[in-house]
Amino acid sequence: MRSSLIIAATLILSLVLAVMPVSAMLELYRPMWLALVLAYWVLVLPHRIGLLTAWISGLACDVLYGQLLGQHALALTLVATMVLLLQNRLRRGPLWQQALILLPVLGISQLVLLWLNSLSGSRPPSLLFMLPVPVSALLWPWVYSILAALRKRYHVH
Repeated sequence: MRSSLIIAATLILSLVLAVMPVSAMLELYRPMWLALVLAYWVLVLPHRIGLLTAWISGLACDVLYGQLLGQHALALTLVATMVLLLQNRLRRGPLWQQALILLPVLGISQLVLLWLNSLSGSRPPSLLFMLPVPVSALLWPWVYSILAALRKRYHVH
């Protein structure tokens, strides 16, 4: 039970970081917190955290952003699917290599969001929308290390 609370708390914290107000300039570089935290849990606990968690987290993100219901759910489900498919490569490599593997995974997720936003007419297409991808990939080693320490300390299995 406690381990489920730790996982839920990290996902909720990542949602809070995703919607926390920042300046317009920093907004362009805002990391994909929820995707990073979800990728970590899917990678280390695929038997507990998977597509359903990704879908529910994405719906929560859609509600918080007030955007088209299901677009973040689709993008995060794609992230979880790709992490599950690349799980063996991700687990074997060092953190910098994991970040390089996650770069296209996060990029595809952002491209799907860009495409859905352009279809709904809520945001004109722009490549500035892709800036969070390299920022998130650069943060992966720290996110992984922090969550691994938290997992070890609270015996999350």
